[in-house]
Amino acid sequence: MFIIAHRRFFFWLTGLILVAAIGAILVFGLPLGLDFTGGSLMQVSYQNSRPALSDIEKQISTVHEGTISVRTVGTNEISIRTRTMTPAEHEAILAAISQGAPATELAYTSVGPALGSQFANKAMWAIFAVILVIVLYIAFAFRHVSRPVPSWGYGLTVVAMLAIDIIVPAGFYAAYAHFTGAEVDSLFIVALLALLGYVVNDIIVIFDRIREHLNNNEKTGLKESFEDTIGKSINETMTRSINTAVTVALALIVLIFLGAEATRNFALVMLVGVVAGTFSSITRSAPLLIPIAKWFAKK
Repeated sequence: MFIIAHRRFFFWLTGLILVAAIGAILVFGLPLGLDFTGGSLMQVSYQNSRPALSDIEKQISTVHEGTISVRTVGTNEISIRTRTMTPAEHEAILAAISQGAPATELAYTSVGPALGSQFANKAMWAIFAVILVIVLYIAFAFRHVSRPVPSWGYGLTVVAMLAIDIIVPAGFYAAYAHFTGAEVDSLFIVALLALLGYVVNDIIVIFDRIREHLNNNEKTGLKESFEDTIGKSINETMTRSINTAVTVALALIVLIFLGAEATRNFALVMLVGVVAGTFSSITRSAPLLIPIAKWFAKK
């Protein structure tokens, strides 16, 4: 009952975290990667010491017109981002940066602007579709529970929690990208979609236990306050939620430090989202039903 008794503290803490995340997004922004904006991206490794970035930019400017972004990756590697290149421009840039210091191309990706825009639209529709399906499922699953909160009230609560649990890792990634040069790519969207499924599963476990207790109370005639029912449900599911989160977090930590560079940002977003989602499901989702129930009681 500790969480129920101190729910206002957790609500305020949620508000502060949410404000910080939104502030990071507004101040730093979410830099869209190649998957969304289109363009060409090269990753090159130098056999010996890496030349200065200014020298590399000068070499590229002699064979390529337009905006160029050169960033360091690791010790002797760089990433080169430009507008969408032709095969001839690609070969010319690779030859230019190899003058004076042998360079080996590790990866090359090119996405047209139209394809990037199409991917962005599909990503947004995918997130909205997942949220809509979740709301419909919860409204259907809780259709026999109408007191003291109607079935659609549980659905709206889940949507509010999902919104927070997406904004928090997105705000973290905005700050992380600002200081490291990371960008929003397709794996970032995959991480958000995976988090939606993970978080809603955690919340439904608690809500389902609340539903069981409400049905049993009605059948047995047990007079129990809604706050006591929620507190008991949280206590019964808390260990399961924490153990699951710790297991997933350990796997993600291993992936961050020992996994491939390509999946590191994905694992980092997932880790922040799992921690935030577990905190959300335990301290916010079920306690939020109490003020909602009081509001419906007044109506």
